Amino acid sequence: MTDRVLGVLGGMGPLASAEFMRQLTLLTPAERDQDHIPAILWSDPRVPDRTAARQGRGPDPLPALVRGIRGLEAAGCGAIAIACNTAHGWIDGMRAATHLPILHIVEAAAEALRLQGIGPGPVGVMGTAGTLAMGLYQQGLEGDGWAVSVPTEEEMARLVSPGIALVKANRVAESYAPLAEAARALAERGARAVVLGCTEIPLGIAAGPALPFPVVDTIEALALAAIRWASPDAARAAA
Repeated sequence: MTDRVLGVLGGMGPLASAEFMRQLTLLTPAERDQDHIPAILWSDPRVPDRTAARQGRGPDPLPALVRGIRGLEAAGCGAIAIACNTAHGWIDGMRAATHLPILHIVEAAAEALRLQGIGPGPVGVMGTAGTLAMGLYQQGLEGDGWAVSVPTEEEMARLVSPGIALVKANRVAESYAPLAEAARALAERGARAVVLGCTEIPLGIAAGPALPFPVVDTIEALALAAIRWASPDAARAAA
């Protein structure tokens, strides 16, 4: 049991945030309600589109992200997890706006690779066009020795972006085929594992048969990072 309250900045999209809360609950070693991590979800789908903002086609999401952080601060949270990969492109601005630690999803994904025994070498990363354009995973993983490959522009336009949109539209079962095809293409080009670097993608991949190579579910990875923050003993048991 921990008295540390986790704040979850979500709504980007709502289903991914709900899945994060589900994973946080399932992964926490617990025998009763009181053994779980106190958490507050700020699910605000009004946050402007992060990819559109990064591409200069929409408003800056930072004010809305900071508004959510203020709400979590006021609720007494001790740390923040952001259930959206692309929003981490504004993490410097968010960290400058709060005294609370913000868990980083890329660092969580790197730890998940290590736990799966995927050492330095080629890995694939799928994500939104905004996440990949910002180089969040390329910079974060390459600094630790992984060589990152990403989908081609054609694969993004035909498979990844439509697959993410299907999840956001609650058509999760339909998203499996395009997302799985994009992941297989990365594996065929030499990736030893594929990081699902958008919180909608693991939902789509889970809707069909398991892929025949390692994948990193970044929702799960962030949930485990939150457990490590809340309770080191619980984190060891969960791992």
